[in-house]
Amino acid sequence: MDRSATLRRSVRLFRAFLREQSDPDLFYGVLAEDSVRQLARHADLAGATVLDVGGGPGYFSQAFRAAGARYVGLEPDAGEMAARGEPEPGTLRGSGEALPVRTGAVDVCYSSNVLEHVRRPWLMADEMVRVTRPGGTVYLSYTPWLSPWGGHETAPWHYLGGAYARRRHRRRTGSEPKNRFGESLFAVSVGATLGWARRCQDAEVVSVHPRYHPWWAAWVVRVPGLREVVSWNLVVVLRKHGDAAGAPGSGHVLQATGDGKSSSPRR
Repeated sequence: MDRSATLRRSVRLFRAFLREQSDPDLFYGVLAEDSVRQLARHADLAGATVLDVGGGPGYFSQAFRAAGARYVGLEPDAGEMAARGEPEPGTLRGSGEALPVRTGAVDVCYSSNVLEHVRRPWLMADEMVRVTRPGGTVYLSYTPWLSPWGGHETAPWHYLGGAYARRRHRRRTGSEPKNRFGESLFAVSVGATLGWARRCQDAEVVSVHPRYHPWWAAWVVRVPGLREVVSWNLVVVLRKHGDAAGAPGSGHVLQATGDGKSSSPRR
């Protein structure tokens, strides 16, 4: 149990979260530093190849590189890649449901706040396990649907249904929400995530905890029903089965095609 996850840390993260829309650089900078610190408990990041699935414009790149990792971002949306100007160097464009990455190519496969935006979340989760080397670490974090922020900018009206919340936003603002229920936002539950993790034959669960809570509140994920509402953001950490000595040494991550050439990233 990580006792560095204090109440003071939780307050700091929540205050930064309140400025996500107005100052995303601040929020994601604070979140990146915290994420790297938490992830370092489960994986040696010095010299590790880290794949950030759904990394957007690379908010987490600086924090991972400061920890000594080789950062590789992956993002399906060209607009998101360039949200801060020029895309992060080396970023791949591809879908989380079909990662254009070699099997067992990365030491750490990381994803923050992406799973609820994927139509087939368990396919993405399986893909993250696939591309991780034996002995490597998978870190998967997302916002459960029934949490207070489950509807994102349409919250709390998502409690009356995602379609209703989307219509209400459109009626009030005259435009679609950025996160459109049924298209780019989906209902993913804590229970379903734990079920996937238990069924995963290629990796073992190392930790399951609410991302923003202090360490003494981690017990909420063990209570069905309650965990769906109060977790806010769920983290699942897995370690892939196999000998850690199989770590890749070249750092090449692109998926090879049948003719031996690297394929272009797929959407």
